[in-house]
Amino acid sequence: MEHKETDLIGSQSQIKSKERVSKHGEVFTADREVNAMLDLVKPETERIESRFLEPACGNGNFLANILQRKLDVVAHRYGKKIADYQLNAWLATSSIYGIELLMDNVEECRLRLFSILHKNYQALFSGADGVADAFFVSVRYVLSHNICWGDALTARTPSPASHPIVFSEWSLVGRRVKRRDFTLDSLMHNQPLQEANLFSDLGDAAFIPKPLREFPLTDYLNVADYGE
Repeated sequence: MEHKETDLIGSQSQIKSKERVSKHGEVFTADREVNAMLDLVKPETERIESRFLEPACGNGNFLANILQRKLDVVAHRYGKKIADYQLNAWLATSSIYGIELLMDNVEECRLRLFSILHKNYQALFSGADGVADAFFVSVRYVLSHNICWGDALTARTPSPASHPIVFSEWSLVGRRVKRRDFTLDSLMHNQPLQEANLFSDLGDAAFIPKPLREFPLTDYLNVADYGE
């Protein structure tokens, strides 16, 4: 399996073009500022299962740094055994969510996060890619659902084919995953103000509305079998 490498953590520039700045207000946050802000919630960025949602994720400056911090913890705790590392690295990746208006950024962010995971994996288990094919397929599938194309302000994809943004919740039960899909609108708007939601980083019981769809339990390496 071939894996294209891309810029992993810091972006090369804070803008892609003046036209994009003018049309979309697109200016990426510099790596120094990203880390300074993440340090304000440092314990959560190092909690493997803590969920993060970036509602205007661009090509992933915040999410890339969060994932790297989580993977550092995974490597420290579980880096001696491939099976344990894979399970917890998968959990760390499945806890990261993003919304982005521009599709090229969505695709770049997904690839960037996958490349970070792949590079970290190779650093620990060089030459072991062959036994990790199912793991990599599963991670790619999760990222394709967690990094979403859309507008966080409207909770929908852009017109003309507008539809609600849908996120998947991935809950581990041992090695098996319980997947439930929710619309972004139901997660962020239709809940008591006092309650936390799916993306709570408080470590307390979260308010979860009625899911759009529920899926049967499956091994975490087989989530791609769910299909679209």
